[in-house]
Amino acid sequence: MCTSIVEIVRAEGMAKRGDEWFPLSLAVVAYDHARHAPLGDVITLDFLNTGLGPEARAGIEMTLESARALRAALDRAIAAAEFEEAEVRGKGAALSLARIA
Repeated sequence: MCTSIVEIVRAEGMAKRGDEWFPLSLAVVAYDHARHAPLGDVITLDFLNTGLGPEARAGIEMTLESARALRAALDRAIAAAEFEEAEVRGKGAALSLARIA
C-alpha cells in the first residue's frame, strides 16, 4: 500500500550519478515501499534536475533508523556551518575592517 508521504523542495547544488555531475533543481523525500533495497518501507531521497531528463537523478533508499541518523548528522553539520558563518567568518570580517580604519 502506498503511503502518499512525499515532500518536494527546490534544491541548489550538484549531484553525481556514475561518473558525471549534474546541477540540482529538486530534492524529493518520501516514505514508501522499497523499489530496489531488500527492505520493507523506506525513506527515499531523490536528487534530480527535471530539465535534464530521467538520467539526471541520484536516488537513495534507507531505513527509518538510517534516515534518523542522517538527519541528526545534518543537524550537527548545519549548526556547525551556521556558527562558522556567523561567528568565525563574521568576526574575521569585522577584524579586517577594524585594521583598515
